Amino acid sequence: MDLRGYTDINLRRKALEKELRVKLEQTGNYSLDVKLASTRNCENMIGATQIPVGVAGPLKIKSSLQEREVFVPLATTEGALVASVNRGCKAITQSGGAAIISKRIGITRAPVFEIKNIEEGEKAIGWIKDNLIEIKKVSEKSSSHLKLLDIKSWMAGRNLFLRFRFDSQDAMGMNMTTIACTNAASLIEQNTKAKLVSISGNVCVDKKPNMLNMIEGRGIPVWADCVLPDEVVANVLKTTPEKFVNVINRKVYLGSILSGSIGANAHAANVLAAIFLATGQDIAHIAEVASVIITGEVVEKGLYVSANLSDLVVGTVGGGTNLSTQKEALDILGVSGGNNGKNSQKLAEIIGASVLAGEISLIASLSVNSLACAHQRLGRGENL
Repeated sequence: MDLRGYTDINLRRKALEKELRVKLEQTGNYSLDVKLASTRNCENMIGATQIPVGVAGPLKIKSSLQEREVFVPLATTEGALVASVNRGCKAITQSGGAAIISKRIGITRAPVFEIKNIEEGEKAIGWIKDNLIEIKKVSEKSSSHLKLLDIKSWMAGRNLFLRFRFDSQDAMGMNMTTIACTNAASLIEQNTKAKLVSISGNVCVDKKPNMLNMIEGRGIPVWADCVLPDEVVANVLKTTPEKFVNVINRKVYLGSILSGSIGANAHAANVLAAIFLATGQDIAHIAEVASVIITGEVVEKGLYVSANLSDLVVGTVGGGTNLSTQKEALDILGVSGGNNGKNSQKLAEIIGASVLAGEISLIASLSVNSLACAHQRLGRGENL
């Protein structure tokens, strides 16, 4: 649809809605609910960007929450990415699956307050500790799905930072925690001499590369590992454990140290972004969640590989997960909707295993110098 003739943003939106309604009458369905998207997900909406969605799998995962094979939807415009993750899934599944451990750390929001001096700051911290139950009541009043877990404090000169940590169940939870922290900050201002400067003081740490979330954890941290037998490494990955680990040591470890990278991985952000887009997650969180650590070791009769995602912020309700296409992707994974926090945790585990698959395939390709020909064949459609 050509919207260049519509100078008014509201007229553009109405024209788009009219066209989609016509399509609905003609076909009986369309994948984007314009009313929902334009009132909850995107202001001044004039259209939608289409991104191809592929599927990788089956990927076998094993955890205390789930043991099953899944097909992973990946939204991407990068040729070769889905094929690469698919190969990693094949290697993991043929090796018995990826073992997963996940923990619900919770979502964080950290307002910053101005204080007169460190003595007044210490008094405010003392009041908060003594009145945590009251703060909890005020914070949780805004949502029945939100539970305040704890508050950590830092002082820097005349600044007081408070890092609130919440369990938001199956919602990613940033909007919920922002509202809850606003209510809590008002209570703190009323009872101390601390004055709110910003509801987010960058100690959350939200949507920025950082070390604090790697140390403290944020959202749903995930650990994934597997042992790939020699025959799988040879037949599926077309390499050897020794060549694979050589790339780990020289590229993933030393290269990351020399560049000052936070985390050590080959391309975790690639897989994370594709799954985030497909399932309706907040894509900006890739800035923090991509600080993934990959390890690899030669073991008896095989190759050990692991992925540590200490900061994984995802949800299965709210935000972009309510949109039809994204909900379909969550349905494919069997985690759509709310389930007392279990669905978001299952999604996090699937993402962790998928990142492991993507890392295994790319590092294997690098170890035998096949990356360029794969991209020429799959990314450019060239037959070599």
